[in-house]
Amino acid sequence: MAVATPVPSRENAASCGVAWTSPLRVSKTRLEKDSIPMTEPQRPPTPELIFETLNAYQRTAALKAAIELDLFTIIGEGETTAAAIAARCSAAERGIRILCDLLVVIGLLTKQDSQYALTPDSSTFLDRRSPKYVGSSIGFMLLPKMVEPFDNLIDAVRHGGTVIPKEGIAKPDDPVWVEFARSMAPLQSLPSEALARYWRSVQEEKGKILDVAAGHGKFGIAFARHNPEAQIYAVDWPTVLDEAKENARAAGVEGRMHFLPGDAMDIDLGEGYSLILLANFLQILDPIRIHSLLPRLRSALAPGGCVVTLGFIPDENRVTPPGVAAFAIIMLATTPGGDAYTFSDYDRMFRAAGFSSSEFVALPKSPQRIIVSQK
Repeated sequence: MAVATPVPSRENAASCGVAWTSPLRVSKTRLEKDSIPMTEPQRPPTPELIFETLNAYQRTAALKAAIELDLFTIIGEGETTAAAIAARCSAAERGIRILCDLLVVIGLLTKQDSQYALTPDSSTFLDRRSPKYVGSSIGFMLLPKMVEPFDNLIDAVRHGGTVIPKEGIAKPDDPVWVEFARSMAPLQSLPSEALARYWRSVQEEKGKILDVAAGHGKFGIAFARHNPEAQIYAVDWPTVLDEAKENARAAGVEGRMHFLPGDAMDIDLGEGYSLILLANFLQILDPIRIHSLLPRLRSALAPGGCVVTLGFIPDENRVTPPGVAAFAIIMLATTPGGDAYTFSDYDRMFRAAGFSSSEFVALPKSPQRIIVSQK
């Protein structure tokens, strides 16, 4: 299923670092005179994007420092000057002033005279008091194992995959996934809720749901909340499932959550599932491992069942939407053969495994997309 890409606005183009040219504008007078259309000239070349990109690591460091200082929460609580914030953070006033000014430049704070304030984004997602707080995600996203591969990305480019020993983050039972489950759970609350709400609008699940590589369990938990008669079976490593158990208990659905510890590639998955969830999993696998897994999932489905794959799935051109397409570089640096697969990639692999059809769906209010594959 093709997804249309709109013509970018001047602002969107600038944010993506591309030259913007207006849609063709034709002067009626000149068209009547000599039929030659007029277009706006392109802006001259500038190295601005190059320098911004080379210095982008500084923004990462600034945001990490602000989260660790709990700066956004402190400002949200009413401490709005550099001196007041510094006192709460036990930091130098000069350091806080420079850090806050950069956060204003980035767009995560505003400044009026000497007073700082949160933006809607930072208030919603970076103030620890917010139920949508996602600051804990730095625990996984900025782990040395996730960051260091980019120090020598050229090696991964030459090799065609990670040069981290032992399969990178795709290694079975890697401790990195415990930190993923612990740190990324808040960030996954929004897409898991969006997916469960979308699916509930399509149909109600009353049978068994298999959540493969469940991690924090947020996706299975969301489906349990929206489908009161469903039973959720979560597959992952034992230490990872400990995090899912805690989250299920907190959500009040632990009575309908069942845990299958082990490697999804070879444990007994059971059978009779009406739905199988593959959230952010296939993208870390190479095509050979995907081809090995999908027939097993098809066998585990009940007649009429389906698999829902969620992930960063770019358009067929592999460069739009920008944030989704950029995910491929993470897979190149950290996995042997994972990728931001396109719909046609997934459709081909699911059909090869015997699935009858696949449908591409944009998930509301989420950059991630889903593919629904029927048995």
